[in-house]
Amino acid sequence: MAAKITRLEGKVAIITGAAQGIGRAIATRLAAEGAAVGVADIQVEVAQRTAAEIVDTGGKATAIKLDVTRFEDASSAADTVERELGPIDILVNNAGWDKLEPFVESKPETWEKIIAINYRGVLNCCRVIAPRMQKRTSGKIVSIASDAGRVGSTGEAVYSGCKAGIIGFSKTLARELARNKINVNVVCPGPTETALLKEAMAGREGVLEAMSRGIPFRRLGKPDDLAGAVAFLVSADADFITGQVISVSGGLTMAG
Repeated sequence: MAAKITRLEGKVAIITGAAQGIGRAIATRLAAEGAAVGVADIQVEVAQRTAAEIVDTGGKATAIKLDVTRFEDASSAADTVERELGPIDILVNNAGWDKLEPFVESKPETWEKIIAINYRGVLNCCRVIAPRMQKRTSGKIVSIASDAGRVGSTGEAVYSGCKAGIIGFSKTLARELARNKINVNVVCPGPTETALLKEAMAGREGVLEAMSRGIPFRRLGKPDDLAGAVAFLVSADADFITGQVISVSGGLTMAG
């Protein structure tokens, strides 16, 4: 029997959008590697189920209701995690939302929602939690962007802009926080099997099949594929890695 990996023993993590999909896989993986996990999500009932499953398998977790678009919510969520689990060592910005449509058919209210969740949410959580990490001169921040932010994606103009913004923001934050021994990195999923993707592609199953054929590994990504990359970046194995962008896309995009 292989030894259990406990690279994150004693660490405390908060993951946004962690109730389901990629966020749930990340929360489960970090808990399995020893971290106490704050499962933060606007869907608190689903987050509670995810946290309960982690606890039932021997992990440590608590669910927190979090609307990442509200700075006050981010501050309250961080306070709750630190009160119940301890000082936050790891922040994973995962919460996201999108609506597929040509930009010329989109509306400003849709832009605002996409920007608020995908970009401002990252700013809110980093602004709340980074100063706490600075005081302890340690911490790991990983933001989930998208290959759409690296190479563009038809029907996702504003979303792609937000994800590109996360990359630029994270590189700058990595420079600013390096003196405090805080690592800041980005993981970019390619097309990944999630409820959000299924919702967005309803009625376009042929497009999903074409996507799969275009990926060198001939399949869409799975949430666990992302969880492994995040687990590495928040571990001591990645202590000398900061300001980097890792594409987890099965080889769909290979440009630097």
